[in-house]
Amino acid sequence: VVIPSGPRLARALLVSAIRDPDPVIFMEPKFLYRQFREEVPEEEETHPLGEARVAREGGDLTAVAWGAMLPRTLAAAEEMAEEEGVEVEVVDLLTLSPLDSETFTESVRRTGRAAVVHEAQRSWGPGGEVVARIMEDAFWHLEAPIQRITAPDVTVPFFARENAYLPDKDRIRKGFRAALEA
Repeated sequence: VVIPSGPRLARALLVSAIRDPDPVIFMEPKFLYRQFREEVPEEEETHPLGEARVAREGGDLTAVAWGAMLPRTLAAAEEMAEEEGVEVEVVDLLTLSPLDSETFTESVRRTGRAAVVHEAQRSWGPGGEVVARIMEDAFWHLEAPIQRITAPDVTVPFFARENAYLPDKDRIRKGFRAALEA
């Protein structure tokens, strides 16, 4: 199960999915269609399925995000760096199954703090599995409770209210601060 966070990665993951001999579910975050444009090179690129990437390096906190939440998480991390001097490492999962837990748990072992940002509801979302993996593999490295920055446990509203429903930069920054101040 793959979920890209931008046009260039969408193409690279789609090429990888087509070439993979196993079935692949390709989730397109429709929310990103309206958010930004990105140059996609003419030469064909691929990205290994099951491999996350570090989208932004940092040493104070690890933020794990994917799909539509990645651009907002990166924007919040940049603002935290500029305004507060906090360096947030952002891990883009890209693949939900198989889940590359080694990439984000290694980051958490280094930073000692974690936040998980996703657009799904708090209950029963993929973020719960990310938190479970961190607890299993990096518990003794944690200096604070893991923060989950999610949509509320309500029905997803239509377009007019979608921005109020999804975590925005302010909610993400608030979650980052909670992880840093605990």
